Formats: sequence, C-alpha cells, structure tokens
Amino acid sequence: MDRYDKRHISRELIWEYALLILIFGLGIVLFRQIQSFISGILGAMTLYILLRKPAFRLTEKTGRSTLSASIILVCVILFIVIPLSLLVWFIISKLQQVNWNTNDILAPIMQTVDAVKDKFGINLVSEKSITFMAGKVTALGQSVINGIGDFFINVAAALVVLFFLLTGGKKMEDYLSSLIPMKKVNKMETIDRINVMVKSNAIGIPLLALIQGLIAWVGYVSFGVPNAFLSAFMTGLCSMVPIVGTMVIWIPIGIYFAVIGLWGKAIGIILFGAIFISQSDNLIRFILQKKLANTHPLITISGVVIGLPLFGFMGIIFGPLLVSLFLLFLDMFRKEYLSEDEDKNENETEEK
Repeated sequence: MDRYDKRHISRELIWEYALLILIFGLGIVLFRQIQSFISGILGAMTLYILLRKPAFRLTEKTGRSTLSASIILVCVILFIVIPLSLLVWFIISKLQQVNWNTNDILAPIMQTVDAVKDKFGINLVSEKSITFMAGKVTALGQSVINGIGDFFINVAAALVVLFFLLTGGKKMEDYLSSLIPMKKVNKMETIDRINVMVKSNAIGIPLLALIQGLIAWVGYVSFGVPNAFLSAFMTGLCSMVPIVGTMVIWIPIGIYFAVIGLWGKAIGIILFGAIFISQSDNLIRFILQKKLANTHPLITISGVVIGLPLFGFMGIIFGPLLVSLFLLFLDMFRKEYLSEDEDKNENETEEK
C-alpha cells in the first residue's frame, strides 16, 4: 500500500470519526431540548408498538397510510386519551378536596406515634422529622396538581408523534433497522425483545395497578380506612414495584389500627392485604409473564429504579427495557466474540 492510499484511508477515518462526533453532539443537544416532552415521545413509541399491526392491516385495506393513521388516532383519543384524562381529572379533584391540610394527613401518623410513646415510652419520630414530612407532603400535593399542565402537553406531543410514526410505518422501521450495527439475526432478536418488553410492561403494569387499586379500595372502604380512595390509589401505584409492592401501604394501615386499639380492623386489613391484594399481585404477574414476557423480577426492579429518574413515569416501561437490552447485547457480545475464543482455546488444549 503506497503513501497516497494510507493518507486516503486516514483521511476517511478522520471524516468518519468527525461525523460520528457531530452526530452524537447534535443528538445530545436535541435530547436536552426535547427532555420536557420525553414522556410524550416515549408514550407515542409505546402506542406505536402496540398498534402497528392493526395500522398496517388498515393501510392495506384503505391503501392510504394517512387515512389509517387518522382512524387509529381517533380511536386512541376516544378509548385511551379521554378516559385517561377523566381519570386524571377525577384524581386531581379528589386531591383538591383534601386541600393538602398537613394536619389532617399526618393525624393518623401522629396518633400512632403518640400511642407508641404512651404505651412503650419510645418516641418514633422527632419534631424535626414531622416538620420535614409535612413539607414533603405539601410539596408532593402541589407538584401533582401543578403537573396537570405538563401531562396534557405531553399527551398532545404523544398524539402528534404517534401520527407521524403511523404514517411512516414500515419505511421508518426499515430505515431505523439499517442504522443498527448488527447482523440480521441479532437485529431481529433485538426488535423482538423490544416489542415483547414494551407490550408486557405497557399492558401488564397499568392493568395490575388498576386491579389491585380496585381490590384495595373495596377492602379499605369495608374496614373504614381514613382517605380510602387516596390509600387505594397509592396502593395501585405501589403495585408497580415488584416484591415489596403494596405492603408499603396496607401494613402501615394495619399497624395504625393496632396501635389505636382497633385490633379487629388491624387483623382484618392485614389478612385482606395478604390474602387478596398480595395474592392477586402474584396471580396476575404469573399470568402476564406466561402470556407476554417471562421477565426476571430483578430486571423489573432495577429497571424501574433506573428508568424513573431518566424518563419520569414512562421509566416504568422503558427502564426494564433498557436493562433487558443491556443483558441481551452482553449475551450477543459473548456469543459473537468470547465463545469463539473459548472454542479455540479448548481445541488448542485438546490438540496438545
């Protein structure tokens, strides 16, 4: 190879690396600018993965991707956006009725603390901790109520992005697939994993939260739990965290009833939570894992912990997906590069 060819190759490498740096740099800038809409964009991607097959079939029948995308979008608005908006409005109205009076919210906690102090002489919570908790409760209520505007902005962004994803269809998928630097087999495995994980989390997690919230609400109303709706709502949210899950809510409620002397309600809540709420969690998760994706609980837990700070609420879906893809790529690397070296070393050892 002469000096001209070497210079030509080195110049090509310089341009290649420069272009990659430019792409990553602009990507970071763009990501920072759209970070406020990341929940809407991820929501649109989730809906696209769930609805792509019906959209493709509709496009084949109508012959127009724009018309099929419009029909799908109307269905999304009627059956997903409007019910979800009504649910958010209902929750916000309930939260506003509470008025975030910290004295009312912390009253059961203070009664529990006082009862433990009178019976056992143990002060569980200091005044500083109580003040800190009151401030956090007030801030949480204000952030939830103030976040209603961001919710509707992200819903609008999700609908716009979803429309263009649906109209792009298979051409967009083929283009994105061509950008993945993998063999065709690995590309197909990656795409299948993404589809399965997103469908599993997008369908399973909200369904599980809804069912457990309803079951908990029935129990809390039956046993006279203060703020039964709010407690049931928090139980549904906590169901998104596997293993510990809903126990974070119904065990403290049972302890509260026990400390104030209502032992019948305390035992009833604990039994109801252990038998109905927790067992429904295990049963539904078992069914969903068999039907959708057999995901290890550690992947889900670590994914939720990692995903929430990165993507907000949508991190519940895309956090486990990131962890799952990381493990998938790690296994691909092992099969492609490490296993061959191990086979060579074993063959050399056998020859000796």
